[in-house]
Amino acid sequence: MNILDIIAKKRDGKELTKEEIKYFITKYTNNEITDYQASALVMAIYINGMNEREITDLTLEMAYSGDVLDLSSLGEVVDKHSTGGVGDKITIILMPIVASLGIPVAKMSGRGLGFTGGTVDKLESIPGYTTNVPVDKFIENVKRIGISLIGQTLNLAPADKKLYALRDTISCTDSIPLIASSIMSKKIASGANKIVIDVTCGSGAFMKNTYDAKELARVMTEIGRLAEKETVCIITDMNEPVGHAVGNTLEVIEAIDVLKGKEMPKDIKNIITELGANMLLLANKVKDIDEGKAKILENISNGKAYNKFLELVENQGGDITYIENTDKFEKAKYITPIIAKASGKVAKLDAYTIGKLSVYLGAGRMKKEDDIQKEVGFVFCKKVGDDVNEGDILGYIHSNDEEKTKEILKQEIFTIE
Repeated sequence: MNILDIIAKKRDGKELTKEEIKYFITKYTNNEITDYQASALVMAIYINGMNEREITDLTLEMAYSGDVLDLSSLGEVVDKHSTGGVGDKITIILMPIVASLGIPVAKMSGRGLGFTGGTVDKLESIPGYTTNVPVDKFIENVKRIGISLIGQTLNLAPADKKLYALRDTISCTDSIPLIASSIMSKKIASGANKIVIDVTCGSGAFMKNTYDAKELARVMTEIGRLAEKETVCIITDMNEPVGHAVGNTLEVIEAIDVLKGKEMPKDIKNIITELGANMLLLANKVKDIDEGKAKILENISNGKAYNKFLELVENQGGDITYIENTDKFEKAKYITPIIAKASGKVAKLDAYTIGKLSVYLGAGRMKKEDDIQKEVGFVFCKKVGDDVNEGDILGYIHSNDEEKTKEILKQEIFTIE
């Protein structure tokens, strides 16, 4: 067996065996296969695709290419994952809720890269909160208080990290077999028994249309079945940002407000109830989705979810006075209103554009080593479908650079018709 024969086989549209996939992943992870050879195989997969058995074999080989977290001592762990987007603070809201309902939450999250934000960056906006927690302490935290949200401290799925970076350099990111295996390999390596995946769809997501989102969801569900990890996928809209806030500190503040029972944006309510209800159903905590949705909202209104979030933050070194009084968070130098130039309805607030502008302000990073400015971003007062009068405030730009603010104001962020 050699890599040239494997490349030729997939180039010709043939099915790879489990042994051939294992050979490729093992040798590539150990630097015994070159990037240019791996690129040729990835391009062949991109063009000719893979069947479900191949995708599952690829997923499992990537999952077991490094450390695999053992969460068996915690019982039935249901993980939640999002395929990424703009303004996506759902993990920060939802995980304390499900923890307050008796599901152990042991979640490792990543940092933001490109126009999508990262949960770790958002959590680190809370002064003192540490995301770098050793695995034994991580598991101990979950046993003691039912929840821990940290960064990826283990060498999880190193083959995926290599292939992910490679795909980006050869324009092979939007391949369903490669996206599905990348996501599921990380989820399997991170130790969950069951998985709920938020498959975002729209301009601010990997999947730009419903057809592709449904296909990705179908493939990941099938991988989960073949890998004996029960998996449910929920497709959610990412044509406009989630909620009102975009930017690390600003999103944390919005998440805290939701957990405190303040007014909840409709899209956030829909997402957390749908995902949360499915998590409760997988964990056998409810008999149906409707009961699950009711329990999610109940534990917001009775304060149990907020109290669980306080417990989480305090347990990981965060200063809970910032949670109790969000006015304490550091603010951007310039908070500038976006004024409506016409009357009508908001027809578009493009998530991709907002994501790019957030990076421009400093809220995101284009390279992993880039620093971010936690306090910058946007807070929107209007969403798609809202009525607008000329002169209304549509939202606010939170910026540390006056010139960047002026540049953003020149652009038509909102489409009003």
